[in-house]
Amino acid sequence: MGNGVQHRLRRFELVRYEDASVTSGTGVVAVGVEFPSGYVEMEWLNEQNPNLDTAANGHASYPGGIEDVRRVHGHGGRTEVQWLDD
Repeated sequence: MGNGVQHRLRRFELVRYEDASVTSGTGVVAVGVEFPSGYVEMEWLNEQNPNLDTAANGHASYPGGIEDVRRVHGHGGRTEVQWLDD
């Protein structure tokens, strides 16, 4: 692709060190993908949290990209994005 734009997906895990909201637990709480456009789609790993009574994982979309994910879910450094495809 000669236009200089990268055309690959980047996978990540959302790792929570401290659960300030006492909702999602700690450890890897979600997985996601960043598209070449910067758009991000994320899936919560709710089934791994015994404190949640749910039959399905939740999904979230972030048209503003990974910085939106960090702004919404970073909780002052208590949660971070760990890239799997770097």
